[in-house]
Amino acid sequence: MSADRSVLRQAIERGERDGGSIEFKERLTREVHLADGRKESLAAQLRHRVLSGDGEATYVVGVTDDGGLAGIAPDRFSETMDVLSLLAEEADAHIHDVDTWSVADVADVADAATRSDAVDTGTTVDAGTTVDAGTTVEAGDTPTAGSAADPPGLVGIATIREGATLETDEDHLVIGTAGHVDHGKSTLVGSLVTGQADDGQGGTRGFLDVQPHEIERGLSADLSYAVYGFDEIGSDDCVPVRMDNPHRKQDRARIVAEADRLVSFVDTVGHEPWLRTTIRGLVGQKIDYGLLAVAADDGPTKTTREHLGILLATELPTVVAVTKTDLVSDDRVDAVVREIESLLRDVGTTPLPVARHGVDAAIEEIDASVVPIVETSAVSREGLDRLDTLFAELPKRATPERGEFRMYVDRSYDVKGVGAVASGTVNSGTVEAGDELLIGPMADGTFEEVTARSIEMHYHRVDRASAGRIVGIALKGVDESAIERGMVLVPRSADPDPVREFEAEVMVLNHPTRIRSGYEPVVHLETASEAAEFTPESGRLLPGDTGRTQVRFKFRPYLVEEGQRFVFREGSSKGVGTVTDVGAVADPSPADD
Repeated sequence: MSADRSVLRQAIERGERDGGSIEFKERLTREVHLADGRKESLAAQLRHRVLSGDGEATYVVGVTDDGGLAGIAPDRFSETMDVLSLLAEEADAHIHDVDTWSVADVADVADAATRSDAVDTGTTVDAGTTVDAGTTVEAGDTPTAGSAADPPGLVGIATIREGATLETDEDHLVIGTAGHVDHGKSTLVGSLVTGQADDGQGGTRGFLDVQPHEIERGLSADLSYAVYGFDEIGSDDCVPVRMDNPHRKQDRARIVAEADRLVSFVDTVGHEPWLRTTIRGLVGQKIDYGLLAVAADDGPTKTTREHLGILLATELPTVVAVTKTDLVSDDRVDAVVREIESLLRDVGTTPLPVARHGVDAAIEEIDASVVPIVETSAVSREGLDRLDTLFAELPKRATPERGEFRMYVDRSYDVKGVGAVASGTVNSGTVEAGDELLIGPMADGTFEEVTARSIEMHYHRVDRASAGRIVGIALKGVDESAIERGMVLVPRSADPDPVREFEAEVMVLNHPTRIRSGYEPVVHLETASEAAEFTPESGRLLPGDTGRTQVRFKFRPYLVEEGQRFVFREGSSKGVGTVTDVGAVADPSPADD
């Protein structure tokens, strides 16, 4: 929350005027204010306010038409900001900044006589009804100034600026986390992106978990995302740009707008039943570095070894973070570090304890065979400054920014007022809003023609996105229900040739017996996770073997290219592979088997 209440006072004192740049809104809802006709009208109003302010408008939210402090609940404030963002998009503008206050903290800002009286929360009124303080409510709106028993509401100011797009070719590092359940990786990331010390109960973990049941159980069941950044990168004045409230979309957008370097985290899942999701996060995203968490009070586990094997098998440079050092003695920390060093040597890599060798050595030496080890605590914030320095200075791994645009779809959404949105990491090339694209393959191997309506990175509208960026692309021309994970977006001019079968060089990491023809693991290639049948060239493969095999997707075709790496798993058997030859598709339609 902003400490400068004078900003709110000045906005209310200036008030709404014809030809002015200030607009008062008590609350906006998707259902009412994004309806046909209403959305266009409100977008035109917003555009007028922006032009009246020479490119900048001020929207005061949670107040009545005459400036009385109504206050709205945090979830309704968040919805209002979402709606306002869509209206700004429609008006070729964007939300630049948001400040919020509790009504209780700014009660003296507006004159008591103009403050709205309390209205029972949940009362829906008819169109044109006037609530006590003079607020005219649209049909379906719910007055939100609660009764005396309700928690204080929020008021806020959103600064809206002309131009819906922002150039974002800044340096962007993508970090993929891994580690055993309850080893504190999500908590560590939450403390990094906010600068807040954890409460010892994993409180900062809640900044990343995206499902209510995850927060209740303290376990992550899907990929989560977080972002922070650095300003004045490359200088002695380099400082982190952190989030005040990661749950607020506009806070993430602020990081994108302000930081010279962005650091995005793809936070994976530590619980064994969700190993598939972890592999999807490490293989399906274009990650620069891995961050493997090992708790000091537990040490390396079977899951630790499994995740480390996936990281190293995919040739991903990795940092090991020893977490929860505040819970144990220095001797125990030293013992765990020695365990990790032994584990790393066993898999053919060189450990580099940062406490002994320094951050500069870690930055210079890190690669797929040299693994820095950093001792950390989200509670005491020990070691987080070292991670900050690492993430500020580690070089971006080479990405094919030139060439044809390609993005494998990881998730899809149906956003009211926008339509279908496909999200993922740009694999290669560049995409711009307005580009004509293809999405597919569909189950029959065909592609649908679509148009990129708009692009967002961490809730901030951008005009373009190049390789390595994690983005959401709003698509015109396809229903969200038709989009599936593993599909790909390519230019309209491309001639994609999806396949059901390809040849690969594989290495079996572990298997209880041997792999023979007919072996059917799940193949994780880019964002696709599909059952496939193996036919080894030699007839069989033993644990530790490397050999060639034919791989045939069991149910549908995908777009596959030579050189792509993948992970396969089935029960306790796991391995990695590289596509060596892509054959023509004899029958791209779904299999009958």
